[in-house]
Amino acid sequence: MTDSTVTNDAEHPGRDLAELLRSWWESSARDGREKPTQQSLAKRLRIDQTTLSRYLNPAHASNAPCRIVEQLHTALGAPSDELVRARALAEAAAGSASPRRRPRDGSRPAPATTDAGGNTPAARYDVEPASDGPGTPPAPGRGTGNDRWGRSRVAWTVAAASAFLLLVVGWAAWWPGPTAGSGDAKAVAEVSDQPSKGTDWPLARKGNVLWKARTVQLLLRAHGYDVKVDADYGPATAEAVKGFQTAHALTADGKVGKDTWPLLITTVDSRTREPEAVMAVQYLLHRAGVATDSTGTYTPSTMRSLKEFQASRNLSVTGVGDEATWRALLNAQGPDLHK
Repeated sequence: MTDSTVTNDAEHPGRDLAELLRSWWESSARDGREKPTQQSLAKRLRIDQTTLSRYLNPAHASNAPCRIVEQLHTALGAPSDELVRARALAEAAAGSASPRRRPRDGSRPAPATTDAGGNTPAARYDVEPASDGPGTPPAPGRGTGNDRWGRSRVAWTVAAASAFLLLVVGWAAWWPGPTAGSGDAKAVAEVSDQPSKGTDWPLARKGNVLWKARTVQLLLRAHGYDVKVDADYGPATAEAVKGFQTAHALTADGKVGKDTWPLLITTVDSRTREPEAVMAVQYLLHRAGVATDSTGTYTPSTMRSLKEFQASRNLSVTGVGDEATWRALLNAQGPDLHK
């Protein structure tokens, strides 16, 4: 880093941080991977899209905190050597907008500026929210007739909701429900026996692009098939799938469905020696909203990401990429995409 860069960072850390984060986002579309939308990226970070947009806008006063910077670095696959500078910029930007502490003499500090998230930090440290002084008219909606009317409406709404709930509970307790052998009981049983939506193996076939094609190609390579991982389910991939199906006594139709997926996937844990299989799990985790490094090596970070995903899908939290986890990962990828 040159002296001019250091001087520039010191003068405008918030602007320089936003420019750096935006460059990460703009350059994340590479190696066949599409650039994530701000909406999907915000969902991964567990923040709203408006906040993320502010963090990526050099002209906006809001600055991303270190936690968000680190998550963006991982989610966007940014250069590793840029993380140190990004952290330093985030800390400098947060320091320039830190709320002032209350003086020891008990007097109130000047109005607080916005924090790194773009919010007024009324509850951070020992900063007190501003209160109305003597003779100051009440703020809008505070202590006025409109405010009292608003509280009354809320009270009436709560009372009405409670009465309705009691009515429903009483009706449910009185109603005997379907009798054994009745048509209603049969219908209830049939519904309960239906598999839940999104638990079946998806169908991957010729013409698929992006996640389905890339996953099939990575798994074929894990089984020793020399296919190019280009996220395009073309003729070469379809022929490799047919060869795999023939070798496993399956119908060689070149499609990966409920019979082929269970044989194509492989259990991923600390003993896995096929980097392509590990990379496929890491890729699917990342697309499912769990930030994961794509290294091809089963690391403690990969285990934590798997456990986080399994817990979010009510699966056994083992950190092992078993069949149930693979199926859930494939069903968490979004729409089917074709050329």
